[in-house]
Amino acid sequence: MKKAESLSRRIILAYVAFAVGVSVIFAGIAALAVEGIEDRLVDDRLRVIADWASPRNAGHLPVEMPSGVSFHHGQDVPVSLRGLSPGVHKMEVDGVYLHVLAARDALGDFVVVDHSTEYENIEIVVYAMFSGALIAVIGGSLALGRWVANRIVTPITELAEAVEQRKDDLPHLDREDELGVLARAFAGHTSELTRFLDRERFFTGDVSHELRTPLTVISGAAELLMERTHDDPALHAPSERIYRAAREASDVTAVLLRLARSPEVLEWSELSAASLAHAEVARYQGLVANRPLALRFGGGEDFKVRGPRELLMAAVGNLVRNACQYTQSGSVDVHLGPRSIIVEDTGPGLPSSALARMRGEPVADGETSAGAGLGLSLVQRICHYIGASIEIIERSGGGTCCILHFPDLTEI
Repeated sequence: MKKAESLSRRIILAYVAFAVGVSVIFAGIAALAVEGIEDRLVDDRLRVIADWASPRNAGHLPVEMPSGVSFHHGQDVPVSLRGLSPGVHKMEVDGVYLHVLAARDALGDFVVVDHSTEYENIEIVVYAMFSGALIAVIGGSLALGRWVANRIVTPITELAEAVEQRKDDLPHLDREDELGVLARAFAGHTSELTRFLDRERFFTGDVSHELRTPLTVISGAAELLMERTHDDPALHAPSERIYRAAREASDVTAVLLRLARSPEVLEWSELSAASLAHAEVARYQGLVANRPLALRFGGGEDFKVRGPRELLMAAVGNLVRNACQYTQSGSVDVHLGPRSIIVEDTGPGLPSSALARMRGEPVADGETSAGAGLGLSLVQRICHYIGASIEIIERSGGGTCCILHFPDLTEI
């Protein structure tokens, strides 16, 4: 899973974003409050001082200012403070921050100056405290978000790993919260699927096993008939068809028996793709005998494939047999591609019902694939079993191209 898609990451980011948002809002309110209080206190203080000092100055009485505050009238007003409009001004003169109240009385202009450096230092301290608090809140929310994410995500991950590993006992089944409900639902569904798969496996195995004996009897009887009817073509041809059909049915039951078993039970081996394809082409030459149809192996760069030998032979053989059976004339060409075995024919193409069945789509009642669907379905199951894939391409000039893609052995 990508980090950006991680539920844990999303929870942590949500906590941090919430903390930052709330902190910024409160910091903004606090800053406005500090600025507002400062201005209000200073303005009121300067006006009180001006109301007290102006009459005393007009009466030629001494005007004594508190520390940090000065009163200037007329020509005593510093040049840098002259010409100010009436009201309170915040200024910086020679690196010193000032609050200046400019006003006018009967004797002329005057200013009351408050050196506000102390206020600025207080503001710096306050803002530093806000910054420290913001960092602390973000750090705390990050730690809290991580803790909450671990409490939530870790059990979900444990449950997912247990389901993926097909463990019999899932964790957190005894919890009373939503995770416990989810774990019990997984356990029930997994148990139901296991029972269904076991029933299907047992059924497939039992049916295939029961069919082997009668198919062996039919094959033996047909072979005997073939030997005794060499001089009678009218009887030899039907007995040969019976023998071939019985052998094909026997091969299908053998494949089904192997597919019903776990992959770990069967013996896997590495085979040459060229030898495998060449052997299946030679095996089905009898299907094109006395027909205007050529079955050829075109070669290609050889590579190794891995899997149960019988299943690999069945996958390639089913494609070759289907192509030979449903192509009336022309050619069936088998050759190798990049880690693939390709079977091309010049037949009429696959029925829509067979293609729909391979895609897992519903097939309408009455539609049939005339047998092609079973062979391709077996190939599809074998591919899934050994980690390969099958690609069906309808050729523009007519015919079908079936491509068996095999995984790289280094990736298995």
